Amino acid sequence: MREIVDIQAGQCGNQIGAKFWEVISDEHGVDPTGTYHGDSDLQLERIDVYYYEASNGKYVPRAILVDLEPGTMDSVRAGPFGQIFRPDNFVFGQSGAGNNWAKGHYTEGAELMDSVLDVIRKEAESCDCLQGFQLTHSLGGGTGS
Repeated sequence: MREIVDIQAGQCGNQIGAKFWEVISDEHGVDPTGTYHGDSDLQLERIDVYYYEASNGKYVPRAILVDLEPGTMDSVRAGPFGQIFRPDNFVFGQSGAGNNWAKGHYTEGAELMDSVLDVIRKEAESCDCLQGFQLTHSLGGGTGS
């Protein structure tokens, strides 16, 4: 299978990403707990591209969620599909970038890079044949840009 790892960065990236997972989960017949309830074999045909099947039979997104402040992560977790994500794939700081690109790139963001790269490496290594990465982020502002 050719897997895609989704990386969502910043408030914008995580808000768009959360909606993306709602839509794609619905298309594949996966409910907010990761359980398959679909009605067509076609829904399972390429499900491994964006999801992996956990040992308990639930489908878990190949997603990494990154932000410099915990507020966005809390919103995603509280959302309709917040419990479907792997808890270890939430990487966040405590300060935020305050819509300041330099803080997101040079200071607070730089401090998180080792943690982010470690989670990306682990997710990539769990793939059989990694096709690529899907990045969701903003074009301006702090963390995601």
